[in-house]
Amino acid sequence: MTSQTPDSTRSPDAPRRRLFVTTALPYANGAFHIGHMMEYIQADIWVRLQRMLGNEVHFVCADDAHGAPIMIAAEKARKTPQQFVADIAAGRGAYLDGFLIRFDNWHSTDAPENHQLAQDIYRALRKAGLIYARTIEQFYDPVKGMFLPDRYIKGHCPKCDAADQYGDSCEVCGAVYGPTELRQPYSVLSGAAPELRSSEHYFFQLSSPRCAEFLRDWTHGSGAHGLPRLQPEVLNKVREWFGVDEAGRGGLADWDISRDAPYFGIEVPDAPGKYFYVWLDAPIGYLASLKNHFDKGQAAAHWHEASRTTQSFEEFLADPAVEQVHFIGKDIVYFHTLFWPATLHFSGRKTPSQINVHGHVTVGGEKMSKSRGTGISPLRYLDLKLDPEWLRYYLAAKLTARVDDLDFGADDFVARVNSDLIGKYVNIASRASRFITQHFDGRLGYAGATDALREAAQALGDDVRAALEGREYARAMREIMAYADRINAAFDAAQPWVLAKDDARRAELQDACSRALAGFWTLSVLLAPVLPATASRVARELFGLPRDFVWSDCAELPERVAAYRHLLQRVDPKRVEQLLEPPAAAAPAPAQAAGIGIDDFSRVDLRVARIHDAQAVEGSTKLLRLTLDLAEHDAHGQPRLRNVFSGIAAAYDPASLVGRLTVVVANLAPRKMKFGVSEGMVLAASGDGDAAGIFLLAPDSGARPGMRVS
Repeated sequence: MTSQTPDSTRSPDAPRRRLFVTTALPYANGAFHIGHMMEYIQADIWVRLQRMLGNEVHFVCADDAHGAPIMIAAEKARKTPQQFVADIAAGRGAYLDGFLIRFDNWHSTDAPENHQLAQDIYRALRKAGLIYARTIEQFYDPVKGMFLPDRYIKGHCPKCDAADQYGDSCEVCGAVYGPTELRQPYSVLSGAAPELRSSEHYFFQLSSPRCAEFLRDWTHGSGAHGLPRLQPEVLNKVREWFGVDEAGRGGLADWDISRDAPYFGIEVPDAPGKYFYVWLDAPIGYLASLKNHFDKGQAAAHWHEASRTTQSFEEFLADPAVEQVHFIGKDIVYFHTLFWPATLHFSGRKTPSQINVHGHVTVGGEKMSKSRGTGISPLRYLDLKLDPEWLRYYLAAKLTARVDDLDFGADDFVARVNSDLIGKYVNIASRASRFITQHFDGRLGYAGATDALREAAQALGDDVRAALEGREYARAMREIMAYADRINAAFDAAQPWVLAKDDARRAELQDACSRALAGFWTLSVLLAPVLPATASRVARELFGLPRDFVWSDCAELPERVAAYRHLLQRVDPKRVEQLLEPPAAAAPAPAQAAGIGIDDFSRVDLRVARIHDAQAVEGSTKLLRLTLDLAEHDAHGQPRLRNVFSGIAAAYDPASLVGRLTVVVANLAPRKMKFGVSEGMVLAASGDGDAAGIFLLAPDSGARPGMRVS
């Protein structure tokens, strides 16, 4: 049995691979969901294989911290964007540690390294003549004082007239359009009617012939070891983006890379008030995290094979042997196969060797949806004491190198884990080790030649290695479990429980159990990238190694075994059912659970108001225009009335409201709407559904306009 170190697992002639591996940067506006964990587990399995092979790996990621959604979410949370992102980042470790995902470094795109790298790359692109400025028209929110991203504008679809559709596509008819094509548009942030305003933006000239020529060659070419950079179905999609129809439409379009203040991001050099669009600096965050990793000295343990000396970030990336490998979801292919390689190439940097794209995760055949409660919370999975290695194995058993969606089915999860991991894998060790420890003091012994045993293990190891390296994880798991079936079948055929009763057949008993345990050893080596915690226990506790397994261990024969200790338990279907319960059912909470302080309540200025006039609003079926008397006066001492739009038209005849008292939020910021400016909000009660009705709140008799409600 070998006790070699990881560096000795390779042939002396085999070059040591140098790998820079990333997953997509998660947007720092929320917790991880099961789709994030699938991608991280997929990449982690691949990285662990490379480390077991003795290759040098730098596995990094970062929070994608910039953009309007972060800025707006931080404002709502009454935090600075930096604090908002920091609070999100503080919760990442529970997920990554919980599912045994081992990044070398986790950083943020708002870090100094990313600011510097993004600006340096922009200057290089500008020097290369690929940056130009152009004036464009955009919707502007006059109340919030900012240009609006497409997803913050709603209105009527220009195709089917469906209401409340976003500024880029209609969820009713599927039409795709620009925000300026919406009818009756309004700002999602303030409700105001947006205004078209002009602004100078900076563009990356992706449509230039030299960009197009480079990208055609790059997307169709090979990366390291002659492997294609892109999967076939990804390449087919990229070809569509290059296409031009008979009318000359289509082809690569120039990329708007700037946004106007206010914006949380990285400033564009020499352009006051301009910031990089988040998708320019986000992929550069891969490089920034790697740089931070090297600068902190964490890379010092990864020695260069030839010189045995440490290297800097710049020296590492300058090495032609370094492979840059990305794991991403299919929704961000456009950015990673066009903008990202072009940005790197024309700024004088190494381009990716391989971009590995996966599909989405569905649950019970449905897309995940927060509103419908169809999703899996990774933290809830851990809170329910479900083993993280169950999920790692289940995902591996379904993942292929194709861009197919992966469905999580509760019954399938339970059956696959219990059958494969318990019924086939650990079943070998729990049965065979008992005979060896009871009858042979833990000593393994093989009768006759073991060449065939080693050769079978080596052949399986080569096949599984090739499948894992090619991200054909499902095929690898099938081969592993087929080998487990053969081991169990041979063990049952030998009938060790019968052999143990006959002292004359003790050599047969030892041989049968030793061969089964040798097979279990091989299985554990091959499953180590998927089940790292279990494999480590097998190596150290069961077989007494002073280290974890390395890949070349697969064809070695163990010599001793310790008493079996429980490795994995069966999945309880009831706990999986709990995992899939909608949030409200899984964790009911009273409506008042999220309390506020008296200071919070006191900031809301509630006043009694008399409805001086009420009118229907032309062009709206929901709104009434209310003129309210709050006993206010203007600067000249003259009575002042307020104008408020209220969505109570379905419940009240305007004439019936004149003279009534109601309650209004008096210190709500004015909102500029399509029909005018609204200077407050009247309070009304309503139940669930249209049939429940709307009921305007009114004070008791004796109340007068202007009185404070407290």
